[in-house]
Formats: sequence, C-alpha cells, structure tokens
Amino acid sequence: MFIVTLLTNPATPMLERPIIEALRNAWGGGDADWLNPGIAAEFPLAQMPDNHWQVWEDLQGQGIDLAIQPAEGRRKRMLLADMDSTMIGQECIDELADEAGVGAYVADITARAMNGELEFEEALRERVALLKGLNASVIRKVLDERISFTPGGHELIATMKAHGGYAVLVSGGFTAFTAHVAKSLGFDEHRANTLHIANDQLCGTVAEPILGRAAKVQALEEISARLGITALEVIAVGDGANDLGMLGRAGAGVALHAKPSVAAQCDLRINHGDLSALLYLQGYRADEFRGGA
Repeated sequence: MFIVTLLTNPATPMLERPIIEALRNAWGGGDADWLNPGIAAEFPLAQMPDNHWQVWEDLQGQGIDLAIQPAEGRRKRMLLADMDSTMIGQECIDELADEAGVGAYVADITARAMNGELEFEEALRERVALLKGLNASVIRKVLDERISFTPGGHELIATMKAHGGYAVLVSGGFTAFTAHVAKSLGFDEHRANTLHIANDQLCGTVAEPILGRAAKVQALEEISARLGITALEVIAVGDGANDLGMLGRAGAGVALHAKPSVAAQCDLRINHGDLSALLYLQGYRADEFRGGA
C-alpha cells in the first residue's frame, strides 16, 4: 500500500478538492483526507502508478508538490537535516565571503559544489582560504543580520520531538553557525566543520578531516545505531550534492528546494512547500503540530 501526498506553499494555500479527487479517481485511490485544508491532503493507493513523474511534472506547474511513498513506517524516529539553504535560507560561507568582499566569487563556487560540479572538500578549502584575515566578530554579525530560518523548521523539530523523535543538524558548514541554529531550533545535537581562528581573526583554514558527503552518511549510521533504530526510521532533508548520500540512505530522503541535479536523484522532492512538508509526508495533521523550540 502507498500513500499519495499533495502539498502546496502554506503561505499561499491553493490546494483544491477537485484536483485531489481527479487524481484519486484517475489512479483508483482510496478516500482523500485533508491534513491541512488548502495546504496538504493524502489518499491511499494500492500500487505505484506508471505515470507518477508525468503527473508530478504537471502539478509542479500548478504550484503543487506530489509525493508517493510506502504507507508502512512513514512516521520516523529521527530527523537528519542539512543547515545551509535547508534549515536556514542562506549559505553561511557566502555571507562571510560577502563581508570579506569576495561574495560573488565564492557564491559561484558554492553553487557549483552544491550542484555536484566540484569536489566538495577541495571547494571548501578554496573558499575558506579567501576568508583569511577576516575579523572573527563577523560571524556574530552574520548570525544577527543575515541569517533567517526556513519556515516550518520550528514546527518540524518540535512536533517530531513531542512524538519521541531525535533531531540532528549535520552540515558541511561551520560549528560557529550550527551551534546557534541547533540551539535556536531545538536540535538535540549538531555536527559541522571547525573554522580555525587565531588572534580574533579567521586563519583561512578549516579543521581536517572535512565533514562532507561521507561524514553525513557516517552521522546517520552512528547516531541511529546509538539510538537503537535503523536507517529506515530516519527522515533526512537537504538540497545539495553533498546531501545525496544521507538522502539515499535514510528511510525517507527529502530534496527540499534542491539543485535540479540533486532533486533528480531523489524520490521525495519538495519545491513549493516549506519544512512543514516533512510532517505532512509523515502523515501528521496540522492540529498535531507543536509551535516550536
């Protein structure tokens, strides 16, 4: 048995019953159920339809996300989340680089690395080197003035934790940022890279080994084993090429507003919804949501 979930941007509720009913009838699904009127609905389906991705593409043009997944085991016990452009709306290294006057150059490298065009570790070393000499106080400035949380993040973590879940922030970025984001959103733990700082200045280097794609998979395996759960009980979310390992390993790997080359390798793709989509994918209703950290 499968569950079909239809979602749209909570800021612009436009999911209408005729759209749901037409799809349910075309696929021979069961009764539709609203998880949040105008925003999210689902219905059961006996088998995966042959035209899944064709319909997905058609609905994308209407501002609607479509996801189909096995009904069994949808509610997960652990969240493993990327930080940059996932839990927050920015890439922290790009914001630091902008303060250093090399923002456009670094942003281009970041985009290429996240799209899988460059090897992540080497691209990170190159970008960090350009920050050499920057006063360490700029980290606090970026946190205060440039970082914004992705909508739905507080609700996602608070709701999963209220139902016994465990939340982990794992980033190819820096601990100076993950510590703040993890505390603000209510994550149980965080892992990231460490920027070298001396005499209140960035040294232009990062501690080795660099936390990249393999380290995110390692975090999934180590932490799930410690919790006594399997990878199937994990929902992971990310947007870049260095997230593909954990997205493929987790029971549910969600590409959230991801780079096209990344989304193409994931079965669960959210391009219109926010982080609350991860709750709807697990079958949570809006009245089950908790308010935040």
